[in-house]
Amino acid sequence: METYVKLDRKEWGALITIDRPKALNALNPEVLEQLKGALEVCENEKKKVVVITGSGNKAFVAGADIASMKDMNPAEAKEFSLLGQGIMNEIASMHAIVIAAVNGYALGGGCELALACDFRIASSNAKFGIPEVSLGVIPGFGGTQRLARIVGTGKAMEMMASAGQISAEEAAKYGLVNEVTEPELLLETVFKKAERIVRNSASAIALGKQSILNGLEMDLQKGLSYEAHLFALTFTDQDQKEGMNAFLEKRKASFS
Repeated sequence: METYVKLDRKEWGALITIDRPKALNALNPEVLEQLKGALEVCENEKKKVVVITGSGNKAFVAGADIASMKDMNPAEAKEFSLLGQGIMNEIASMHAIVIAAVNGYALGGGCELALACDFRIASSNAKFGIPEVSLGVIPGFGGTQRLARIVGTGKAMEMMASAGQISAEEAAKYGLVNEVTEPELLLETVFKKAERIVRNSASAIALGKQSILNGLEMDLQKGLSYEAHLFALTFTDQDQKEGMNAFLEKRKASFS
């Protein structure tokens, strides 16, 4: 079987590259299964930061593979959707912080992959969109749910119904992208953020991520109560003692 997903271990974590440039890194079942395997390796090795990108300069991921979907029946389509959703859910629930380094087109399944990451850094040539309605279908890997939670219902509805694309700058305006860089500086910028993140407590980051994501599904008071519970939980961890002692002793913390 051909290898479509590369995993490179870094001092700060791991870089996952979707490597199918002739198809603009489109997601088919083989790519999804290989991506799932790479994510599981990162989780088992307790990587603190995972960066996901696409090979080449044209595309992060141009979408799900239309050729592999064209003749699906409804049962097969649902199975494909659930496969994709499951992998996006795995990304969202990882202990690591997952950063999408978006180089070029992030359309359809590619946009959904970026949405599942904790945040997104884009090159100035990046384009985002969920154009599935132009093919007679809707997003199936979580796009109708995650996009609205990030950019708001109105913008998500416009992007879905128009099947249009937005630039990296417009994506930043709506909070879909955290930062826009020149293409040649994209990975350097993302790696610097990864290096900064990895200095901090991995256990505290994981709980903070859990508090943000799960709290979004609660009303404010329940969210605050949940935050207090997780805050208290950090005081059972050695990282809390190391972090606070290091601060008082005016030295850099050495987290596990």
